[in-house]
Amino acid sequence: MGVLTAASDIDVLARFGRALADPIRCRILLALRQAPAYPADLADALGISRTRLSNHLTCLRDCGLVITAPDGRRTRYELADPRLAHALDDLRAAVVAVATDRTCADADEQGCC
Repeated sequence: MGVLTAASDIDVLARFGRALADPIRCRILLALRQAPAYPADLADALGISRTRLSNHLTCLRDCGLVITAPDGRRTRYELADPRLAHALDDLRAAVVAVATDRTCADADEQGCC
């Protein structure tokens, strides 16, 4: 597999990286990996305010990672594509597999984490 050169490929990966850069957005994606959910239920499960959750859901929706599905008078959120659940699982497993004894604090000194 070659190096990514298409601007669209690079932009997509950068958007995904920005979405994963925030711990709350990671928690939302991991929760939605399990099953679609309503915002109020997500806010309660994650222990954050609905306003804060709404801002993060908007970001994830704008990145194209989550979609809304009307359900009567409510709106349910889910991953935009089932392959995202597999991608999140694969990414987590790969990062854990290559992790070393270096701590994130060590990497943070180099501007990595």
